Amino acid sequence: MKEFIRPWKLFSLACGLALLVAGSFYYQAPDWDIPICFIMGIATYLTAPYTLRVVLERRWKELPWAALATYVSVDGLYFLYWNAVNPMALEYMRGANALASLSLYLICGVVWLHKGSLKTLPQIAK
Repeated sequence: MKEFIRPWKLFSLACGLALLVAGSFYYQAPDWDIPICFIMGIATYLTAPYTLRVVLERRWKELPWAALATYVSVDGLYFLYWNAVNPMALEYMRGANALASLSLYLICGVVWLHKGSLKTLPQIAK
């Protein structure tokens, strides 16, 4: 729980959400609106570091949970939301969204993987 409230992680989450919201206005994609930015962004914040850690630390017994967390964050919530809001947008955009969302999910997992403050981050690189 401590990792979710680190100021640097919350700041980076806020910046990421702001970029997603700005992108929803700029690109005008039929499946990119403000609620889905927050739904998928927060799900990614909560699950991506865990998923990446499971793979990097070779905790294979947890791999099914990590795969489920990835699916829910990358496609499951997207499917549920757009199925309820606009099924046509879901049908039209789901394939394109999957690759983009998975890429962002993995990038976010790397960004938020570090357990600790920003002060301790340079020590890992040594």
